[in-house]
Amino acid sequence: MMTLPAPYADRLVRDEPLARYTAARLGGPADWLYVARESTDELVEVVSAAWEAGLPVWVLGGGANVLVSDKGVRGLVVINDVAEVSFGDWHDGRNAAATGGTGLIVLARKCAARGLSGLEWAASVPGTVGGAVVNNAGAHGSDMAAHLCDAVVLDAERGPQLMTREELAYGYRASALKARPDRRFLVLLATLALAPDDPAAIQARMDEFIAYRKRTQPPGASLGSIFKNPPGDYAGRLIEAAGLKGCRVGGVLVSPVHANFFVNTGDATADDYSALIEHVRAAVYRHSGIELELEIERVGEW
Repeated sequence: MMTLPAPYADRLVRDEPLARYTAARLGGPADWLYVARESTDELVEVVSAAWEAGLPVWVLGGGANVLVSDKGVRGLVVINDVAEVSFGDWHDGRNAAATGGTGLIVLARKCAARGLSGLEWAASVPGTVGGAVVNNAGAHGSDMAAHLCDAVVLDAERGPQLMTREELAYGYRASALKARPDRRFLVLLATLALAPDDPAAIQARMDEFIAYRKRTQPPGASLGSIFKNPPGDYAGRLIEAAGLKGCRVGGVLVSPVHANFFVNTGDATADDYSALIEHVRAAVYRHSGIELELEIERVGEW
C-alpha cells in the first residue's frame, strides 16, 4: 500500500495508464503514479516514502528512449516535472545548473540566450536532464559528459550524494548510474561548465542541428534511436543494408526515413515493438555478423 503525507497524498493516482506519458504513446498502467511539479524537496519526500514502504520506484522524465510493457509497471512511477535552471559564476568553471526534470530543449535554449555554448546538440533532443545524466545522452558528436561537472543524486540508502564526472564513469550512452541494477537512485541536479560565445552564433548552430534532425528523422510517435551505433558504423545503415526499412510488426514500422527509428503508426503495442526489435536484431546479425545493442530501456513487466 502506498501512502503519502499531506499535501502530496491527493495527487497520488492508482492504476494510471502510462501511454500519455511516453514518447511512443504506449504502455500499460502503473500501480501508483505521482506527478512532481513543485520542488526538489517534494520529489525527495515522495520517492523516499516509496522506498521506505519497500516499493520499487521508476522516475520518468520526457518519456523518450523507454519501452513500457503492456502489462504496466509495478510500484510507483514518478513523473519528474520539477524544472529549474540557474546561472552563476561558481567554481572550477561551473556556470549553469539544472534540476533533473528540466527538459533538454528548454535548457539548451536558455543557455543559448545567455551566450553559453556546449548544449547546441540538445536543441531538438527530447528527454530531461536527469535521463541525460544517467544515459549520457548526446548527438552531433557531443554528449552530456562533455560539459557535466557533477550531479546531485539521491540514493535510497545514503541520501543525497554529489557524484563527479569521474565517478559517473561515462561511456557511449553509458554511466555508472545506468549500470546499477537496483535503480534505487534519482538525479536531482546537474552542474555544467559551458563556454561563452555569441548568442547569435550559438543559435545558428542550434538551427542547423534542428533542421538536420527534421530532414533525417521521422515525425510521429517513436522511442528515439532504438539501437546504439556499433564502433565504426551506424545502426541505421546496418538495418537498411539488411533490407529492413519499412518492415512492420503489428502497429510498429521501421521508418523509411531513418531505419534506427521505429514508429508507432497508431495502434502499436509494446509487444509489437519488442517483437520488431528482436526481428531486426536477428536479421542484422545474419546479414552483417554484428549484434546490435539496445539504446532504449525496457521498463515494467515483460
